[in-house]
Amino acid sequence: MTDTVTLQPDLTAPFDTYELATVTREPLVIGIVAGEVSGDSLGADLMQQMNNLRDDIVWVGVGGTKMQAQGLNSIFPLSRLAVMGLVEVMGQLPDLLKARRELLTAFKTADIDWFIGIDAPDFNLRVSKKLKPKGVFCVQYVSPSIWAWRESRIHNIKAATHLVLCLFPFELPVYERYNHPAICVGHPLMHTIDQSLLEIPINQRRSELVWHNDGLQQFFIERFDEVSQLICVMPGSRRGEITAILPLMLDGIQKLILLDPKLCFIIPTVDQNHQYIVQDVIDQRSEQLRAAIVVVYDDSQPTFSQQAMAASDIVMLASGTATLEAMLLERPMVVVYQLNQLTYQIAKRLVKVPYVGLPNILAATAIVPELIQEQASGDNICRTVMRLLQPRAYAEQLNALIQTKHLLQQQSNHEPANSVIEQWYLQNHPSKTL
Repeated sequence: MTDTVTLQPDLTAPFDTYELATVTREPLVIGIVAGEVSGDSLGADLMQQMNNLRDDIVWVGVGGTKMQAQGLNSIFPLSRLAVMGLVEVMGQLPDLLKARRELLTAFKTADIDWFIGIDAPDFNLRVSKKLKPKGVFCVQYVSPSIWAWRESRIHNIKAATHLVLCLFPFELPVYERYNHPAICVGHPLMHTIDQSLLEIPINQRRSELVWHNDGLQQFFIERFDEVSQLICVMPGSRRGEITAILPLMLDGIQKLILLDPKLCFIIPTVDQNHQYIVQDVIDQRSEQLRAAIVVVYDDSQPTFSQQAMAASDIVMLASGTATLEAMLLERPMVVVYQLNQLTYQIAKRLVKVPYVGLPNILAATAIVPELIQEQASGDNICRTVMRLLQPRAYAEQLNALIQTKHLLQQQSNHEPANSVIEQWYLQNHPSKTL
């Protein structure tokens, strides 16, 4: 560990004005590990914040191109840790164990002061548990889902970390119950959503969306002024979700266009391969249904799916992060989801929360309709969407979403870097308060 000379900071000043409250004789060495691409973005943002506070930080660990651009010396490629699924993990277990040994050796050689694990708790908490007893300050960025199931994992988290950075305020109570430091820093979407999408009228959003995409121009060229409502459909990003959930959504759409032939539906996809998968499912349906739906992928616009949601009247979507995106874009929604029946029964017994959509979990009440398992039928989807399109129901959900969004913003106003520094300082100066 590096020796430090502690200075007396001005405790009445804003925290970031005295940076780390210390001057080190050696650079601050931080180990950091992201286990997947989404963690690379989180890690890069935190690193940039830290680099703005100190210009002598040495970063060692594992990360992708974004973290490397912030100065990370990546020991091995991020893809080596990006393994998902029980079968896949078991197959890669020998290499994952080897990777952990290599990482710990590199951290020992670098004599790291702090360790920050970005998500990937199964890997990172095991690393932290080795480092914490040796005096390394350990942080887990993105809490394991102990708020939803297997709360007993809190004991392992306490043994492995000094601080947990949470994405949502509903994750904090479990840490408070067990007296372990945790801070809500907010989901990165709260900072990356294009605010201009909320500042222009929806008709203008729709016109700009169509104008910049050839596929949408061809679809809307003869019907743009005749569209009664535009509905964005998002059946998930995994093939399994698409094949399970999209047919149910199409059953509902078939009934909806019988009630209102001027309804139109847009399905934005994450890549061209998903576009083909979605289109193949739709091509098996009636000509009337095919004519009402456009499936679009636009690689020139990284936020195309957000633009499609913002330009739509409502969103019909699978559970997941997209529900948070829709709420932040202030778009009313209907959640449709279906799991394998055995998986659902097991999850039902393990998971403690009564909702699957993030807006409902955040609001602690059902502000968004959720059609799950047997409720996810064509009749129920049609009935629920038609009810939501009624002005009163639409306004009620929109107001509830906006209130929940504002509450989330109020409860997620801590910057990750300052949160880490503050907790480190308090643990090293327990008699001080900030």
